[in-house]
Amino acid sequence: MKPLRYLILCAACVLMMTACHTNEEMNYSTDPVENIEALWQIIDTKYCYVEEKNVDWNEVHDIYIAKAKQLPKNDVVALFDLCAEMLNLLEDGHVNLYSAFDKSYSTAWYDTYPANFYSSLQSLYLRDYRIAGSLYYCTVDNGNIGYVYYSSFSNSVSAGNISWVLKAFKDCKGLIIDVRNNGGGNLTNSYLLSSPFFTENKVVGYWQHKTGPGHHDFSPMEELTSDASLCGAKWSRPVVVLTNRRCYSATNSFINIMRYADHATIVGGTSGGGGGMPMSYELPCGWLVRFSSVRMYDADKNDIEQGIEPDVEVNITSTDKDDIIEKAIELINNNLYD
Repeated sequence: MKPLRYLILCAACVLMMTACHTNEEMNYSTDPVENIEALWQIIDTKYCYVEEKNVDWNEVHDIYIAKAKQLPKNDVVALFDLCAEMLNLLEDGHVNLYSAFDKSYSTAWYDTYPANFYSSLQSLYLRDYRIAGSLYYCTVDNGNIGYVYYSSFSNSVSAGNISWVLKAFKDCKGLIIDVRNNGGGNLTNSYLLSSPFFTENKVVGYWQHKTGPGHHDFSPMEELTSDASLCGAKWSRPVVVLTNRRCYSATNSFINIMRYADHATIVGGTSGGGGGMPMSYELPCGWLVRFSSVRMYDADKNDIEQGIEPDVEVNITSTDKDDIIEKAIELINNNLYD
């Protein structure tokens, strides 16, 4: 079984196991100290990025146990907020708390970065478009360059969709794939969308999973490879991938894969990261906490959790054009690969 498929299967199995308990099978406790302690222990022993987040997790334990002791035992909303506050110190979009009434979510990993995507500016280019699966596509630069926008890797896309889009651009000198503000989704789609840009399989990264409670307890690294066979259509001309900080998780992985594709360039801002593969565990109160337990690296074994820098950094400063799209057009027209 290939490492990618094994990785996805492991994550799916864990999610099913942690979600299979019913209220009748479990005795739930809303005791604040018990739940904060359990949450701290789960992150400390199972989360794969404790030390990389530059947070003194032992100090966090003492601070939040003290806060938990001040909470009334039956105020579940206050308990949720305290748990979320503690988790958000990690500034990780893959670290979430789920209850029947709320979901915690950190925004700190992108808040201080330029937006680098405005739908009002994008609409100046995405005109008279067609939709293949979840791929919005049209031509720009007077029909000379193909433009594809994919808003979420959670949205379905097939090899047939991709093949049709590339066929539509058969007379174009280059292709732009815009994944800005794409928060991720299905990792399989990342490999599928990248497939046409590889003529042979290449090592594009490595992965390893937690094997014990220690912060450094990991399995040996295993290779992740591109899969040139997933899509029959091939593209051998320039392709530019547009990125910003809101590119996360499976999108971050797609960007990493495309760094090793033939004739590909990454343009825009640093991606948001989210290189880990998430799993879930249950707290004594019945809520689920999600966090990364699998680490992913690029082909040089550099961790991609903190994001991937573009080949050409561009920020949007104009109000009447999309500077990132314009840069991609310029690079293709200037025969970037000659």
